[in-house]
Amino acid sequence: MSLDQVRSIADAVLYEGYLLYPYRASSHKNRSRWQFGVLGPPHATGASFSEEPEMEMQCLLAPNDWPAAVTVHLRFLQLQVREVRTMGEDGVEAPVDHLTVDGVSVMSWDEAVEQEVVLTALPLAEEADAVHRVPGGEDIEPVTDAQGVEVGRIVRRRLPLAFRVRARPVVDGGYVRLSVAVRNEHPEPAATKDAAIRSSLIGAHLLIRAHDAEFVSLLEPPAGAAAAAGRCRQRRCWPVLVGPKGTTDTLLGAPIILYDYPEVAEQSPGALFDSTEIDEILTLRVMTMTEEEKAEARATDPRAREIIDRCDGMSPADLQQLHGLLRDPHPPQPAALAGQAADVRDVEPAAFDTAGAPWWDPAADASVRPESDAVMIDGVRVAKGSLVRVHPSRRADAQDLFFAGQVARVTAVLADVDGGTHVALVLVDDPASDLHDWYGRYFYFAPDELTPLSVEETAQHREENQS
Repeated sequence: MSLDQVRSIADAVLYEGYLLYPYRASSHKNRSRWQFGVLGPPHATGASFSEEPEMEMQCLLAPNDWPAAVTVHLRFLQLQVREVRTMGEDGVEAPVDHLTVDGVSVMSWDEAVEQEVVLTALPLAEEADAVHRVPGGEDIEPVTDAQGVEVGRIVRRRLPLAFRVRARPVVDGGYVRLSVAVRNEHPEPAATKDAAIRSSLIGAHLLIRAHDAEFVSLLEPPAGAAAAAGRCRQRRCWPVLVGPKGTTDTLLGAPIILYDYPEVAEQSPGALFDSTEIDEILTLRVMTMTEEEKAEARATDPRAREIIDRCDGMSPADLQQLHGLLRDPHPPQPAALAGQAADVRDVEPAAFDTAGAPWWDPAADASVRPESDAVMIDGVRVAKGSLVRVHPSRRADAQDLFFAGQVARVTAVLADVDGGTHVALVLVDDPASDLHDWYGRYFYFAPDELTPLSVEETAQHREENQS
């Protein structure tokens, strides 16, 4: 598999949060950037609010043959200060916030340059430990008017970066546990926030290729590898399998938590720097911006200009492509072939017939009534108003774990387009539960994460709440 096949995922990680809607420098959310994968300088002061200088991930490999090896790609952004300078009548340059020439503006701003360091074919039987450097530099771009007269300059400056990459393999129960650590080794102190981020590695993440070995999923390890997988420890970097589903030769170590085989939606026409958002919503928001706001966004950053121009140039058909498709959760099964059930994992489900009703109208599927539907749990009918105890188990996140053992009231039972059942809840002991219920802010759990309260427990809880 070519590494280019997974670079779209790695690039989404690299630029996550780089610049957010409305993509303007004046926006408050864009005055505090660089939120993910930042490795700060080790000699930063407390006043600089610098990030920690190191990240480390551990992954598990099953060697097919010896000598097995890995190739490590460390990718990150190097901050580049873009300073706009204007020429005075006396020929002396002076820095300015922005400069408008012939109706086109350019602003002083912090850009970023992509960097990638490749450690080729590191043997799984040996340790590797080396310091690497990325040079700094300064580039000058003249700004001329329509007559060719130089009226200013754009000066771009980058500080040199130094960082250490360590790879340490350890045999663990027939597998190899590989630790890869990256540490910022910038030698100079950083006393301010600007000084710290300019000497940081930004959006740092790892792409690792295995040679004569296979990576083991740490999210769903095979039975024989479960114990070794459980001994892997992560620090600010989480490993997941990437590439076509089922491949095991490439791993992504990301500063954000992902599932195995993450994908960029095929309908997405380009980056928006916020992979948790919905492309259609962001695109429509960009289209509602005024021409003045769009001009500022274009002047803020070349990548912002690409977003504005792409959204402005989208046709109605392009927008419809972003809208997605409502599908039937219970498509007809293909006929069995040769006496065996057909494999339907890759079969495209039929579009869901809404009988002429808009897709967003509840009448599109009148058979679904979340407020009256029910689900059987441990032989007990659970519906709106039922009390249950929560036991998060399905890849629960940190917030879910706080609910362990809590009693909750069911507000609705819902089904998704894949046929799954979800139970909407509010916590009984939450002082704001009535408020959450009023504006529809619920927590969702699967039926097997819930235990219905007995008749006695239900009566006791209701009596306590009434008192």
